[in-house]
Amino acid sequence: MDPLLVTAVAVYGALVGLLLDRPAYRLSVEPEQPWRSACPGGHPLGGSSVGWLGLARCPRCPPGERWYGGRGDTSEPPPDSVRGDTRGWGRVRLPVLVACCCAALAAAVGARPELAVWLLVAPVGVLLATVDRAVKRLPDVLTLPLAAALIAGLAGCVPLPDAGGDWSRALWAGAVLSLVYFVLFLISPNAVGFGDVKLAVALGVALGWYGWDAVVFGTFAGFLLASGYALWLIVRGLADRKSDVPLGPFLTAGALVALLLGGLAA
Repeated sequence: MDPLLVTAVAVYGALVGLLLDRPAYRLSVEPEQPWRSACPGGHPLGGSSVGWLGLARCPRCPPGERWYGGRGDTSEPPPDSVRGDTRGWGRVRLPVLVACCCAALAAAVGARPELAVWLLVAPVGVLLATVDRAVKRLPDVLTLPLAAALIAGLAGCVPLPDAGGDWSRALWAGAVLSLVYFVLFLISPNAVGFGDVKLAVALGVALGWYGWDAVVFGTFAGFLLASGYALWLIVRGLADRKSDVPLGPFLTAGALVALLLGGLAA
């Protein structure tokens, strides 16, 4: 492990994470609803990249209400976890998560070519998990470009020295895993959504780079984490056996664990 590399990557992750709160807020809407174009106070969103990237802060709102998060319905005053807590976790959640993910990947993978690909897609994975947790939706504007970026990025790693995986296997894994999820979707559409099927393409490609063992382990870990979370909600009386649990955050977390192990073994 190169401490300088890990530190530099952690800083990169924190800076990128600062830009994700606004897209998380804009994308966290129910299916068939347009992306949000205004803050909870009704002021149009502007800023960099036509209002899509940047801090979740509205300069036109009163000082105590300027910060908003990536979740909730603007039709009523959102709770603190939605609006954003200017004093604590709400302000730093995404930067910390992205920084930790990127730093862990750098520590496990090292200075191999595929690290650049993982660092490119890791913030998108965190963003997808945030949106899915909020509204149980995995937007096509994220899942499809994510898969394309992984395929193209890993293809560029193939001719480089010290690449730790196999691109053709990654493609096969993406196709196989998405097919498995599609079958699960047909069997139980309430448990596995079609967004999960499209996310599986990207997860399969990433995990397949390191081997079929990584695909199996990452998938199993994701479902195990989701089952544990559902059981925890049931025990606390916050859900029952028929309640829907967003799979995206747990599938992404399981894939991250498998990538870390695959990077260490490569």
